[in-house]
Amino acid sequence: MSGNAKKNGSPSKTNHQKTDYERIFHPKKLAIIGVSAEYGSTGFGTNLFRSITAIGFQGEIFPVNPKGGTIDGLNIFKKVEDIPGIVDFAVIAIAARYVPKVLEECLKKGVAGVEILSSGFSELGTEEGEELEQQIKNIAAKGIRVIGPNCFGIYCPKSGLTLMPGPDLSRQSGPVAFLSQSGGIAIDFAHTGKWKGILFSKVISFGNGADLREAELINYLANDDETGVIAMYIEGIHDGDDFFREIKAAARKKPVVVYKGGLSGAGQRAVTSHTASMGGNRAIWESVLKQVNAIQVYNTEELAQTCLAFSLLPQRSFHAISIIGGGGALGVAACDTAENFGIEVPPLATSLREQIEEFLPKPGSSAINPIDVANPTVPAHALKEILLCAAEDKRIELQIFVSLLYHYKPYALAMKKSINDVTPYRQLAESFREVVDKTGKPIIVTLPNPKKGLADLDVIELIIRARQEFLARGIPVFDELHDAIRAIAHVNAYSTKRKIK
Repeated sequence: MSGNAKKNGSPSKTNHQKTDYERIFHPKKLAIIGVSAEYGSTGFGTNLFRSITAIGFQGEIFPVNPKGGTIDGLNIFKKVEDIPGIVDFAVIAIAARYVPKVLEECLKKGVAGVEILSSGFSELGTEEGEELEQQIKNIAAKGIRVIGPNCFGIYCPKSGLTLMPGPDLSRQSGPVAFLSQSGGIAIDFAHTGKWKGILFSKVISFGNGADLREAELINYLANDDETGVIAMYIEGIHDGDDFFREIKAAARKKPVVVYKGGLSGAGQRAVTSHTASMGGNRAIWESVLKQVNAIQVYNTEELAQTCLAFSLLPQRSFHAISIIGGGGALGVAACDTAENFGIEVPPLATSLREQIEEFLPKPGSSAINPIDVANPTVPAHALKEILLCAAEDKRIELQIFVSLLYHYKPYALAMKKSINDVTPYRQLAESFREVVDKTGKPIIVTLPNPKKGLADLDVIELIIRARQEFLARGIPVFDELHDAIRAIAHVNAYSTKRKIK
């Protein structure tokens, strides 16, 4: 991709304003307006200054406040224009009535873009709020891009920009971009990704979207080499035709996962008071998203699970799977769930069953598919051989392993050892990776855990550690079988329709 395409996005029928996204997402000089020199200040500007410093932003930071002073050894500039040289990006965190004036100063300084954390605009539904937001739009039209107002800003792991307040987010970049009208959902989703295994290219909380908003940002992300999956939480859109055109074009290139808030009557009323957007009719939204081959999800948990699957699984359809581990009832439930999502769990050939039975404990096990290992403490080397045998069936395109690690707790107690010391989760992760590499067929691990009380904090810790070992080897982990199968179904739906087109 040429430098110009990265900078301005691909040509669109919509006349999007030219935008220097490089200076916005990877600024070398950053101004933060609204930083206080007062000891113990908890203002948004001060908090974001400390968050960006703590996360390890590599560029120069210039705090700004009319009162001046110092913070953490840095001089606080009284005006943006006092900052020496070019400023790439600015954060505005001051009272709403002062925002237009400061935004004009940023425009004159040559700032490429700003994020306005301040609230008090159209979301209030007041004449004053509407007028202030219109002033922002008018200034933006002169040649400066605006994210917000009423937002949490940008998280870009590569550059060290972070959302408010996100000093402890990961600096490891990945393929998932997330657009959100809600600041709260943006920061929560970024934190969820950190432990669930979702790595981000960018997270953008755009709030009221007075200037840069969903359609234009989709256009950018569709052509962004750092982004492989586009996810979004949206409450309402301003230009339906523009949105439809951009999301359709983006879905031709990469998966687009949409959580649409405000589909209920009560939800639509809440949307209007939150970001001053029009929510829209449920049937229309579902029809439009289906038409453009976007994946619709209905809560943040499903959003996270779907993004995890798209980011770690090959983009192809998986119509027949094997399910290994767990117990008899889990296998029955897995078959029912798979069938509901149009996924087959075919019985394995007799010759393969006979090979698998050599590694299964007796009695109580079954090698048919689902493969019931009967004993949750079957050694890692035996499970590896079982997975290798099942993968020999040409119909099997993906394998799910259900690992009941919490059953190691009684063994740990009996041996008076830590559950971490007796559970071979590292060996399992290493063995499964070897199977994937040898067979070319992905493995998904599910780690269900009914033990979540105070007496089982060690089990919870074990599950967290095991998840990290599998994720470190590129193996997706889900808490429940249903969640894993639903995520596979989303990958199937997107891949099948994209292939047909």
